[in-house]
Amino acid sequence: MRDPRSLYELNPDVVVPPGLPLVAGLTGFADAGAAVAQTTEYLLSTLESTVVATFDADELLDYRARRPIILFAGDHLADYRPPRLSLDLARDELGQPFLLLTGYEPDFQWERFGSAVLGLIDDLGVSSTTWINSIPMPVPHTRPIGMTVSGNRADLIDAMSIWRPTTQVPSNALHLVEYRLHEQGHPTTGFVLLIPHYLSDTEYPLAAVAALEAISASTGRIFPTDALREQGREFVARIDEQVAENGELAKLVGTLEERHDSYMEGTTLRSPLTDEAGELPSADEIAAELEKFLAYRRTRDDESPLGG
Repeated sequence: MRDPRSLYELNPDVVVPPGLPLVAGLTGFADAGAAVAQTTEYLLSTLESTVVATFDADELLDYRARRPIILFAGDHLADYRPPRLSLDLARDELGQPFLLLTGYEPDFQWERFGSAVLGLIDDLGVSSTTWINSIPMPVPHTRPIGMTVSGNRADLIDAMSIWRPTTQVPSNALHLVEYRLHEQGHPTTGFVLLIPHYLSDTEYPLAAVAALEAISASTGRIFPTDALREQGREFVARIDEQVAENGELAKLVGTLEERHDSYMEGTTLRSPLTDEAGELPSADEIAAELEKFLAYRRTRDDESPLGG
């Protein structure tokens, strides 16, 4: 393996105090409800931050699969924004510092990238690592967003992980980082938010709120969420309006509510996703209803949160 340190360039003007928590969120394979994208963009846009290290996109990114956006203005190219994967030194709402790893998930050189991140964690004396992810699940939007918690911090797993399956899942680069950190005994936590499947392709503001709350629980950092919460209230109000106008969707949401509530009450259900016989809801029925719902929402005006 080539030297992992050559994957990134350090900012020589930044001094990072040891003992800071690291928060990570990379966009790529799955980001239901745009939880990761919203959370990282919100943190970068609302908090004071300075770049500590910038990763080499030409080494890590498949430009053909995820093409950067360039602005064409009438007769010329006016703006180009290169892909960004960086480690920043940020400060929360109270001025407490922490490290923030954000940007694209690497397409290539996962082992080398993982070694680079582990090297930075060691060199900078990081105290703990927390990362976020989100996946679509047949759960209702009318209940608090649940999550699966991984890592080696039993207090957070016991307090916050509502679904603990044993299963094989497609991994992402931060899974590998967590796995390596776990091997080293470094305090690490992964939060996977369980997003209602019928909202998975929207920007769901409450997903970002849930992610920030989880990060706060793990790191002790405090983040401003008033704007996101207000957006979330407006979003849910419009979802509820659309559900009320669609009988089949209302029935689906009601079924999901019953299964969720039964599971949370500690019944014999194995998870909030299954019925009494342990079976998943019919994929064909859900898919058919989702197709109707998506077609219906496209008829709404542009102000609808589901309107694209």
